[in-house]
Amino acid sequence: MTIQTRPKSAVLGAGEVPLQVRIAAACDEELASVSPDAILARLQKQAPELQLRHAMARTGWHRLGGVVDARYRRVSRHIGEWAEQHFDGDMATLMDKCAGIHGFATRLEGCTHYITAATGERAQDFLQIEVEQLQEVIERPLWDPDWMPDDLEDFIDPLDFPHLEPEPVGLPRLLFRRVVNVADFLDSEGASNNIKRFLRDWDRSSAGESARFCDYWCLGIREYQNSQGDSRLSAKPVPLPGGEVLDLPDEVVGRGATLANLIHGFDRHRGHHFAWYFHMLTQRRVSYQLAEAVHADLMGAFDYLPARDIAVLRDWHNDPYSV
Repeated sequence: MTIQTRPKSAVLGAGEVPLQVRIAAACDEELASVSPDAILARLQKQAPELQLRHAMARTGWHRLGGVVDARYRRVSRHIGEWAEQHFDGDMATLMDKCAGIHGFATRLEGCTHYITAATGERAQDFLQIEVEQLQEVIERPLWDPDWMPDDLEDFIDPLDFPHLEPEPVGLPRLLFRRVVNVADFLDSEGASNNIKRFLRDWDRSSAGESARFCDYWCLGIREYQNSQGDSRLSAKPVPLPGGEVLDLPDEVVGRGATLANLIHGFDRHRGHHFAWYFHMLTQRRVSYQLAEAVHADLMGAFDYLPARDIAVLRDWHNDPYSV
């Protein structure tokens, strides 16, 4: 189930057609190119009232596909539904059916495109659009004379069946996932106190003074069901790729000027002030020792952060959190 959080101010336009309807329509059109620029241009045409930006793409995931015959002609779009339809409690009967088709099981290789559009000055004032780019490819033969699955689940998604070269079946396509108005999301039950605090810290700090949040971050959004069975969204900040990124050490080496040069160097490479602090809150590999050491410096004889950042850091020192 897909959830669209309806923006209060920017979801309508272009003849008062809701934004999610226009984006979904753009995804249904035939693809001439799947490059980020081409996808952005396609969506921008449907949302002229917004200034869209292709924030990032996440690859490396896949879903179960369907069934095709020996000539790659469609038998079913969903292998699970097809298997259940032809399974009568006897696995041998199902395998005989597979042998007669001489076909293949497919999978959907996925890439999620994250598109953002600023709607105001605060960190939370942006829309996030997610569309999936799907390519169906051959995964494995339906039948092998030396293989008998243990049960229906093992047939649908076997763990140890040899995979074939992922040859495409048809053209790639786009699938609309969701539109989220982040400001509205923060008012919902799914928004944790920590994500709210993270965005407030951005606005309070020199990061918010010098940069727009959605130009450097987006939200990794997960859909879940609460204890009452209602669909909810949760979110985690994800830094956008781009440029060379320095690693922050697990252990702090040096104090004073050495430590100041370390964090300021990281900020320069990320492109905005106070970047080290926000990356520390989102990356487990970065030790809290970094913030503790900077705080100790600033409470002592050193002064290398603006007052607004010191206030944020002091609050974190008194009440640590992460997202």
